[in-house]
Amino acid sequence: MSELQAIFQQHPAIWITVASLLGLLVGSFLNVVINRLPVMMEREWKRECRALLAGEDASNAADDDPFNLIRPGSACPQCGAPIRAWQNIPVLSWLMLRGRCANCGTTISWQYPLVELASAALIGLAAWQFGPTALALAVFLLTWALLAASIIDLKTQLLPDVFTLPLLWLGLLLPILLPDYHLSLDEAVLGAVFGYLALWSVYWLFRLVTGKEGMGFGDFKLLAALGAWLGWQMLPLVILLSALAGSVIGIAMILALRHDRRIPIPFGPYLAIAGLVALYLGEPIMTAYLGGPL
Repeated sequence: MSELQAIFQQHPAIWITVASLLGLLVGSFLNVVINRLPVMMEREWKRECRALLAGEDASNAADDDPFNLIRPGSACPQCGAPIRAWQNIPVLSWLMLRGRCANCGTTISWQYPLVELASAALIGLAAWQFGPTALALAVFLLTWALLAASIIDLKTQLLPDVFTLPLLWLGLLLPILLPDYHLSLDEAVLGAVFGYLALWSVYWLFRLVTGKEGMGFGDFKLLAALGAWLGWQMLPLVILLSALAGSVIGIAMILALRHDRRIPIPFGPYLAIAGLVALYLGEPIMTAYLGGPL
């Protein structure tokens, strides 16, 4: 046991505080990922399409400019003014600027402070629940991936493989890497298989009946990843909770916000919410429902 880990175990409040601050900082970076990753993916798709079109120039100056998670530097999307270090402090900068660009006064989206606060709160919860352990660090990664993927899905209806596939593989590796892990490798593998097949079956049944696609392949991969983390036993609860959350929020959007029911509602955020609920409360819920331990 490292000296730092021993200090955190003796003083849980310090551990939770440090973890929450880390969550706040990483939440700021997640905003960059959320805003830039879909653009990066679109540019890559365009480059691949141009390369496949025979007889056409595969170059495009606009799409070939450096654009990744580091370059170009952060700037106001309206006026292009660079964002300085003091304007990039999580939550505090947004409050000091009163939610507006310091240069042109354009409104800064609520997404930025909300993602940062959500990251801090969820990481603090994970630190409190799992303590200063390797499992807690793994749950940090799970939480950040689910948070970023959910917001991207809400904005673009895309669930990037860069989130779902690493989560799937990490979920399968944890029973091997952590000797006291709560799942066996068999349970993790079956969770991944059954998670993918559950939504894959619904997708094809809906398509055969209606001729339409009811969900994307990213949803299959996300549920497979959650199955690997939680085990096959938790999949019914995850599916039930995600369907319930989707129904309630979807109906509320239609009634209160007059959301066009013909516009698809992404399912990824509801799977992520259900997965986190099952992670923390799954066993008590299943025990209460079944009347005994799992």
